Amino acid sequence: QVQLVESGGGLVQPGGSLRLSCAASRSIGSFNVMGWYRQAPGKQRELVAAISSGGGTTNYADSVKGRFTMSRDSAKNMVYLQMNSLKPEDTAVYYCNAQITPITYWGQGTQVTVSS
Repeated sequence: QVQLVESGGGLVQPGGSLRLSCAASRSIGSFNVMGWYRQAPGKQRELVAAISSGGGTTNYADSVKGRFTMSRDSAKNMVYLQMNSLKPEDTAVYYCNAQITPITYWGQGTQVTVSS
């Protein structure tokens, strides 16, 4: 059983920054892909960023390109999402995701609220 635990969410003003962390209970090198998703009230869950096995490729949603950066630390079995220039529309619950095809694992989510 794989556990993913997110942390780092909170309330931030527009233009501010937050860094989300996701701790995995096993080596992140064993996952095919790891990603961050978000779900705003009344909306479907959407992909924010994903990083391939080995960290060679990172993809971002158009809405966050240039503002968010996903990274990984294999030694700590952690992935991160650095979020800069936050906007009110970034408000959502953010989920860590890991895939070992064909199985997908999810964390419990962390709330990010961008408001003045």
